This record gives sequence, C-alpha cells and structure tokens, in this order.
Amino acid sequence: MEPLFATSQTEALVPRIREFVLTELVPLETTEHLTGNFSTVARILDQKRELVRKAGLWGLQHSVGEGGLGLSLCEFGQVSEVLAWSPFGHYAFNCQAPDIGNMELLHRHASATLREHYLKPLKEGHIRSCFSMTEPEFAGSNPTRLGTTAERDGDNWVINGHKWFTSSADGATFAIVMAVTNPDAAPHRRASMLLVPTDTPGFELVRNISIMGEPSDHWGSHAEVRYTDVRVPLGNLIGDEGAGFTLAQERLGPGRIHHCMRWIGISERCLDLMCRRAATRELEEGVMLGEKQFVQGWIAESRAQIDAARLMVLRTAHNIDQRGAAAVRDQISEIKFFVADVMLTVIDRAIQTYGAMGITDDIVLPWYYRHERGARIYDGADEVHKTALARSILKGYGLDTRKSKPVSNRHDA
Repeated sequence: MEPLFATSQTEALVPRIREFVLTELVPLETTEHLTGNFSTVARILDQKRELVRKAGLWGLQHSVGEGGLGLSLCEFGQVSEVLAWSPFGHYAFNCQAPDIGNMELLHRHASATLREHYLKPLKEGHIRSCFSMTEPEFAGSNPTRLGTTAERDGDNWVINGHKWFTSSADGATFAIVMAVTNPDAAPHRRASMLLVPTDTPGFELVRNISIMGEPSDHWGSHAEVRYTDVRVPLGNLIGDEGAGFTLAQERLGPGRIHHCMRWIGISERCLDLMCRRAATRELEEGVMLGEKQFVQGWIAESRAQIDAARLMVLRTAHNIDQRGAAAVRDQISEIKFFVADVMLTVIDRAIQTYGAMGITDDIVLPWYYRHERGARIYDGADEVHKTALARSILKGYGLDTRKSKPVSNRHDA
C-alpha cells in the first residue's frame, strides 16, 4: 500500500482483503481452473462470495447510500491492486469488468424501472451482464463508426447488428448495446446505449472467441454476438438518445483506473514469483539464479517501474475524484499505455526467470500472458493514447498536429 495515498479506509480494508485473497482464492489457482472454461471454478467462487458478504466486504465500489463502503476512486484503486493478486479476486468481490462499469452506467443514467429489474440483482451478484460495443467490420479505434442500428417502431427499438468481444456474454442476463439511433446527427451524437435482455428473440451468441487457444466460457468469455430484429421497449434507452459516445467515455475514465490498478496488482504478483524463483532455483551447487546480474537487473527494473506506475495511477485517480475525468484526460492516456507496458514486461521477465516451467500451466504466469496481452489494445490502443498525449503536449508549444482527430479505441471488458 502506498502511504502517500493511504486513508483510514484503505488502512483498515487492505490487510483484510489481502488475507482473504491469499487464504481463500490463491489456493484455487490450479491447472484445471486456470485453463479452459471459467465455469470449472465459478461455483466455488460463488461460495467464496458468500464469505465476502459475511466478512462485510461486499460492495466495495458502491456508495454508502447504495449499500457499499463509500470508497473514493483512489481508495478503490488501492483495493483493486490487492484483489488482482489472484485472477479470481475481482470476481469473488463482485467488482469485475464489465459488470462494475455497467453498474455505474445504470446507477447514473438508467430509469428507476431498469435499476430495479437489472441493477439491483447485478449489485447483489445474482446476475451478470455484458457490454456490446466493438464490431468486427469496423476499426475499434474509431467508436463513432458503428454498423449496429436501433430504429424506432412504435413503442420499441428494433436492433440489428454484429458485435464481437462482448466480454462475459456467455451466461449474462443482459447486454448494454451501443447502436446508431440518429444516423444523420454529428458523428459523436449518432449512437445510443440500450439495455437488451439476452433472452430476447434475435439475440444470438454466435461463439465464444478463442483467445490464444483458449475459448473460455462463463465470465471469462469474449463472445461474438448478432442482433437480428431484436425488439426492446423504448424505455430500455440508457441516458439520452444520441448520448452513447458520451456515456462510453464516462464509463472508460474510471474504468481505466480499475484496469491500471489491476495491472499493477498483477505486476506485483509476477515480481513476487520472479523473486521467489530467483532466490530458490539452484543453477549449480551453491549458486542461485538470483546471483546472476541479468536477473538482478530484471528485479530492480521491475520494482522501480511498478512503483512509478502506482504513483502515476493513484495521482490520476485522486485528480479524477477532485476534478473529474475530463480535466485529467492526458493523465488517463498516460497511465493506460505506461502501466500496460510495465505489466507485460514484468510478466515476460517472470516467465523467463522460470525457464521452461514459465510456459506451463503449472503456475499462473501463462494465464496472465494469455489474458493480459490485450491490455495494449483494449480501452484504447497504446498508439492512440500516445498520439493523443503527444498532440496535447505539442499544442502547448503552439503546434496543432490534429489534421485528423484521434479517437479512443475500446474493448467491451
């Protein structure tokens, strides 16, 4: 825990959550549970969720008024790092993507009816949801270009379109769908968000996409979905018509803090594994792997990079709490590409330190490698964020490089 950003809340919660993760979740990281289908561990994790409730740790991300613990974004970020020590941490505490972002959207912008029918059971962990935005036919780096449409027909919206990387769609009760409702409006005012129950006729889960050889199911899935004449009531609109892009940006601001702090937690776990291996692996009689300067360099650089990343992210989270996401847009871009690169570098160093074992499913490292490589792509490809940040910096020097406006990539996690 970083003392600079510690509060009475985090000082009380972090040790308790760390103990829970270490004793209840890390032992579940078996070969069976870390490869293939998430459903193999889901029932066990549902039992762990009940233990979380009994411990009074449920609803970390919600306000006191919503029945949560009232953590600020900066406080929740510090908790999120601890949860990320295990791949099962966020799910066990019901603050996993995409549900955590969907809860925020529904809380702020959905009607009372939608909140009662969908937000309440989602917060209680009785159902899951998915977020359906990315399309295979259009570049994800431009969210103003969508082929999915929603047209009014009497008291209904009729949705037609093709999505993919609709993460966690397998078994989800509803999807939040980004669709064009105002095709003649300005690019950033064309799309809206609609809540679609997944049992609605015309909703088709085509497949769970295989990611580096692993087509997972349940919460761990990334689905291809088709919407064919899907009819939902007009009241299933979330927020204002044409506000889809604005809501997506609002969702992604805190979402990037969640992701980045989770990546820092993963980095800490991988550094810990690297150090344990270096300190105990004998290369020759009386000579440990950690005595080699290459490995020492990896350990030292990883420590410095993780510490730097944490300070950057918590500073950004603090500033969002104080000033709002729009005011710190450059910092959000900065942490996104910086932290993703740190995490993937540390994962790779840890794998290399383990040698052949590092690429086996006997340990958690390959799971991280498979599931986190996308960090440099989703929620804004690194190249997009770097370009946006550089343009903003250069504008302060009087150089306007924006011949074409860079736009954020996204992933439905």
